[in-house]
Amino acid sequence: MIQIRPVSDLRNKFPEIETLVNEGQPVYLTKNGYGAMVVLSLEKYASLTDNIEMKLDEADKMAESTEERLSHEEVFHSLRKGIDE
Repeated sequence: MIQIRPVSDLRNKFPEIETLVNEGQPVYLTKNGYGAMVVLSLEKYASLTDNIEMKLDEADKMAESTEERLSHEEVFHSLRKGIDE
């Protein structure tokens, strides 16, 4: 079940939020009824970002081996084409 809480719960009900996060659930915090932030465990955050660092390193190596550069329009067009197929 998605956990949506007011940001004040982070202060007032920290142990409850900590338990949810440690169980692997993200907790979405709102401020004045609007989304403000998401609280994740360190492990969950790392699993989401580790692959990004690896891919950025790969892209840096590729950029060193070629002079070819693509505009953001070309990159997004290619991505959209791949998704649509």
